Amino acid sequence: MKDKEMLLEEHIKELRIKIIWVIFVFIFTLVIGFFTATPLIEHLKNDPAAQDIPWNVFGLTDALSVYLQFAFIISMVFTFPFCLFQLWKYVSPGLSREERKVTLSFIPAAAGLFVIGLLFAYYFVFPYLVDFMSMMSEKLGTQESYGIRQYFRFLINIVFPIGLLFELPVVILFFTYLGVLKPAHLTKFRKVAYLILVLIAGMVTPPEIISNILVSLPLIALYECSVWLSRIVYKKKSGN
Repeated sequence: MKDKEMLLEEHIKELRIKIIWVIFVFIFTLVIGFFTATPLIEHLKNDPAAQDIPWNVFGLTDALSVYLQFAFIISMVFTFPFCLFQLWKYVSPGLSREERKVTLSFIPAAAGLFVIGLLFAYYFVFPYLVDFMSMMSEKLGTQESYGIRQYFRFLINIVFPIGLLFELPVVILFFTYLGVLKPAHLTKFRKVAYLILVLIAGMVTPPEIISNILVSLPLIALYECSVWLSRIVYKKKSGN
């Protein structure tokens, strides 16, 4: 009993150290992001999607808020894979050599899918939404006058969640490899999964059907890709 308590204390201590490292990396990259956000902000302001946007500041803290938003995004891009790596280091002692090798490969895959999701959301979903909102303003006979804080908050609220949703294949493969999920489960609940993905797509996009479809279809395609990869992983593990 005493040995078990000592072992538990060691695990908690190790977990605490890794959490501290993740927090340190987040804060460090957040500071770096704050001072390096300007080129990214200028690039987005000069992008075709924003070329007709009149930039305004409606509050004393708006500019600071924009810098903090982008600092957060920059920090998350670097902290997310580091957090996954720390998680892998924490659980790796309990895995076999083959399992450590496979699960480690999930980290660059997750980071890559996150970036792909961000790019997809920004270059395909977001420009359509900007045009749609402008069209609605014209129908109301109003003149557009956006604040820079409101524009970038809208951008981040659309792009960032979609980037996270593109992590779906990695999550499914990870739980399949651990034996929590089976391809039969994914196939059996396919219709339910479709409904959930469509509802999630509706939550991260404005209440408009085309933008919902633009997000829902890639998510459904990612789910089907996940089912296919899950079968491959499950057969390989069953064969072993």
